[in-house]
Amino acid sequence: MKRLLLVHTGGTLMMGQSTESGALSPDAYKRDLLAELPVLKQLAEIETTFLFKLDSADMQPEHWIELGRKVHDNLSRYDGFVIVHGTDTMGYTASALAFLLSGLDRSVVLTGAQKPLNAIRTDARTNLVDACHVATLGIPEVGVVFNSRFFRGCRVTKLDAWSMNAFGSPSCPPLAELGLGVQVEKHVLAARSHAPYDDRLEPRVLAVRTFPGLDPKLLIGALGSGVRGVVLEGFGAGNVPRLQRSLIPVIEHARGLDVPVVIVSQCPRGAVDLSAYEGGVAAHGAGAISAYDMTTEAALTKLMIALGRAPEARIQAAQDAFSHAWAGEVSLPSGVG
Repeated sequence: MKRLLLVHTGGTLMMGQSTESGALSPDAYKRDLLAELPVLKQLAEIETTFLFKLDSADMQPEHWIELGRKVHDNLSRYDGFVIVHGTDTMGYTASALAFLLSGLDRSVVLTGAQKPLNAIRTDARTNLVDACHVATLGIPEVGVVFNSRFFRGCRVTKLDAWSMNAFGSPSCPPLAELGLGVQVEKHVLAARSHAPYDDRLEPRVLAVRTFPGLDPKLLIGALGSGVRGVVLEGFGAGNVPRLQRSLIPVIEHARGLDVPVVIVSQCPRGAVDLSAYEGGVAAHGAGAISAYDMTTEAALTKLMIALGRAPEARIQAAQDAFSHAWAGEVSLPSGVG
């Protein structure tokens, strides 16, 4: 049988009601998952470890690094990995791990639940069984299993806080779908040789959503506070204000400080095209970098890692990083990359 490592980090799947506040708490539910779901033993030989017990709202870049190291250091011991994680920041962790684990020849599968495992109506059981099943298949990617689909980790985003269909990947079809069997799609990445683990990461980045009325002075002030990179969520195809309350001087000021500004779209589907509208053209002329169809989660974590690995030439590092895909996180237009 395949050998899997099941890593617990917390999240709703393992939560229960706090006796004090009545809210879901990561420390209130401590049952043995293998005893709770004995069917897992039919899928693989599974070892479990508790790395964190966190609501995923409390996950930080330091936790991504530790989690990535846990997987990397055990790549030769296990055939696959399942990570139990809260849904709120799962897209960020999955993206970060996809970039940190650059050499991968087996599956690293994140999963969680909208309702705890001990709830009467829960998606936890199905998600966990599906995740362990996918982890035995040798798909050499970091991904998220949710609602019987396996998404590429650096393409996934949480779209729904109410239904069991919480995650989607608008710009990339699922890597696999689970029905009566498992259908693995053709765009799965090829296996890559294990690489040394590089944990360098710059957390001093800022994500800003463009909106009518955004005062550029606030961003100028943030740049003066030590920000090392900015992900700017533009309108539609990456358009930004260029007349009243123009953001173009902000991008120019950032360039003078060697602070890269990466533009993603606020739209879940579609891509940034900085040649489509005057605002985008002006932003590109001021030095903005297009993230094309990347999610905010992927752009933010990729920027952190790119800056951590080249702290003395930040704009050049970002331009290099966003000119090609590291882990299938972007669909570049023809002639780019």
